[in-house]
Amino acid sequence: MEFIVEKIGMSRTVDVPSVPVTLLKVVDTKVCEVKEDGKALVAYNSSKKLNKSIEGQQTKFGVSKEFNKFMTIEVAEGTEAGDLNPAALAEAASVKTSLNTKGRGFSGGMKRHNFGGGPGSHGHRFGRRIGSIGNAEWPGRVQKGKKMPGQYGNTKTTVKNDVVSFDAENGILVLKGSIPGHNGARGLVRIVK
Repeated sequence: MEFIVEKIGMSRTVDVPSVPVTLLKVVDTKVCEVKEDGKALVAYNSSKKLNKSIEGQQTKFGVSKEFNKFMTIEVAEGTEAGDLNPAALAEAASVKTSLNTKGRGFSGGMKRHNFGGGPGSHGHRFGRRIGSIGNAEWPGRVQKGKKMPGQYGNTKTTVKNDVVSFDAENGILVLKGSIPGHNGARGLVRIVK
C-alpha cells in the first residue's frame, strides 16, 4: 500500500539517548478509479496548474478544482473511490520511502566521485581536475562509464526506515533516521510490514 508524502524536515526525539527522525506529511488524496491489478488512479493537490485535460479528468471523476494532479499508486484490497484513508500507517512497523535526492547541478569529479585532486602547492596547475582519462593506441577511446564531471543528484532513491509514530489527526508520519530529498520534496511511502 502506497501513500503520497511531503518531506517536512528532520528533528529528534526527547528520550535519552535521542533518536534522529524525519517528519513526513501525508498528502490528502482522493481515489478516482480502482483497477483490477491492485492499483488505483488518485488525485492530489500539486500546484496551480490547470488545463483542459486536467479539467476534463476532474469532471469525469467528480473531484474539486484543488485536486489537479493525477497518478497511479498501489492500494489495499477493498479500497473504494473517495478519500484515501492513511490509517494503515498507524500499524506499520517499517516503510520504504522513494524521493528524488537533492539536485547539485553540473559538478566536478572531486564533488561527484570524491576524487582527491592534485597537490595544492609547489607551483603545478593540477588543481581540482580529474587527470588523464584515456588509454594507449588501443582502445583509443574513453571507456564507457568513466567517472567524470557531470549532472549530480536529482535521482530517484528508495530507503527503508522504521516508523516511530503516526499522528492520524494531522497526517504526520515520523520515521527513524534520514531520507533523501529537500524539505518540501514529494514522493511515495510504501508499507513493508
